[in-house]
Amino acid sequence: MGSLTLEQALSVIDGTFQAGFNNKSAPLTVAVLDSGGKLISLQRQDGSSMMRPDIAIAKAWGALALGCSSRKLAQDADNRPAFISAVNVLAHGNMVPVPGGLLIRDAEKNILGAVGVSGDLSDIDESCALGGIDYAQLYSDEAM
Repeated sequence: MGSLTLEQALSVIDGTFQAGFNNKSAPLTVAVLDSGGKLISLQRQDGSSMMRPDIAIAKAWGALALGCSSRKLAQDADNRPAFISAVNVLAHGNMVPVPGGLLIRDAEKNILGAVGVSGDLSDIDESCALGGIDYAQLYSDEAM
């Protein structure tokens, strides 16, 4: 399994912020994790509130931990609340099962890491994350 480079992570963040600007989003915070769940880069736009870094990291971490987008985790939380609650206990509360966390893959579909975005409505966060992944010329399950 490969992992993202710092250059790729910064490109994902740049593209995410550009997508946020184009969508007129609220100030965003973007976290990019490597394939082992460790933070590569975290950037917070001016005006982004103080809990946003924790939320962005948790969205990305949850996607990596369970191998799917945080949107899928939100759907699982609706359909199987006891399961997601138990998993979040095992994860020491480090998962936020709402849209905005996406796996980042290479062209061969290998997981390189994940991105988590927080700051606006979850659907907008996810849309901006997809824009960032695309900008970096990488892939996500949502776009495959």
